Amino acid sequence: MAPAQTRLKRRAEFLRVASKGRKAALPGLVLQALARADDAPARLGFTVTRKVGNAVVRNRTRRRLKEAARLLLADQPVIGADLVLIGRDATRGRAFAALIADLRQALAKVGLAQAGRP
Repeated sequence: MAPAQTRLKRRAEFLRVASKGRKAALPGLVLQALARADDAPARLGFTVTRKVGNAVVRNRTRRRLKEAARLLLADQPVIGADLVLIGRDATRGRAFAALIADLRQALAKVGLAQAGRP
């Protein structure tokens, strides 16, 4: 689990990223990213709408997103950004390797992937 200071929790934070940030939609997830003017680690927020399923399905989808972000960001840290990962219906059935690839591609689309990393 991510420390509290690296998490987005309040609605206002999510809305600020959605309105002012960049967006990348892929089959496994939607990434919204907003650059900050500091050198702190990326703050993450996760959300899954009720269209995806009941609470059990939504929580499982959110856990898959959290684990994919944990693994990818441990290898490729992002600095100075707020990230919101939105789960889709395809997130729960997508292969985990494909989900990580989707996140990597989404980070590249919004301009947060580090140069020289695959």
